[in-house]
Amino acid sequence: MLIKLNTENPPDRLIKKAADILKRGCIISYPTDTYYGIGCDIMNKKAIGRIYQIKQRNKNKPFSFICSGLTNISRYAKVSNYAYKTMKRLLPGPYTFILEGSKMVPKIMLTKRKTAGIRVPDNNICIALIKELGNPIISTSASMPDNTILHDPSLIQDYYGTRLDLVIDGGPVPGQPSSVVSLINDVPEVIRSGLGDVSIFE
Repeated sequence: MLIKLNTENPPDRLIKKAADILKRGCIISYPTDTYYGIGCDIMNKKAIGRIYQIKQRNKNKPFSFICSGLTNISRYAKVSNYAYKTMKRLLPGPYTFILEGSKMVPKIMLTKRKTAGIRVPDNNICIALIKELGNPIISTSASMPDNTILHDPSLIQDYYGTRLDLVIDGGPVPGQPSSVVSLINDVPEVIRSGLGDVSIFE
C-alpha cells in the first residue's frame, strides 16, 4: 500500500492509519530529511528481525532509531549536559548521534558497548508518526543489497513488494546520508560526514 502525505502538514487521519500499521508489528517506508527510511516499532522484536532479513544485515550491527525530540531521546539514552546542549543546537536535523542506551532500549538495538544511534529528522511525517505510535521507530535506508539508495517511493514499493506493509510518499528527499557523531563520554567524534555540518566538532 502506498499513501501520499503532505510533509508540511500531514493529515492526522493518515498518520494514525500509519501508526496503527506499525502497532500491528508491520514494516513501513517513510521520508526523512536525508533518505527514505525503512522502519518498525523498536519495541517489536519480530518486526526488527524482519528488517534484518529484508536488509540482509548482520545482527551484530544494530540499526539506528528515530525519536520525536530531546525529551523523547532522554527516555532511551543517557544524555549528559554536554550532549543535551549539543543536540538542542542541531536537532531536528540530518544527524545521527551515538549515545549510551538506556534500559528502555531492547538489547537487539544496542552494540556490545551498549550504545545506540539516535536521530530526530527535520521531517514532520517522522515526528508525527512517533508521537502517534508512542515509541521510536527503526531508521535504515531504503536500499538494495549493492547499497543503491532508492529515492522514489514508487520504486521502493516495486522493489520491496509485499515485504513492506506501507510506503509513505512524502515527496522528494535530499538523498544524502546523515552525519554520524559519537557523543560518548562527552568526547565528540565524527564517524561519518554527511548532510549535517560537522565543522563544529573538528
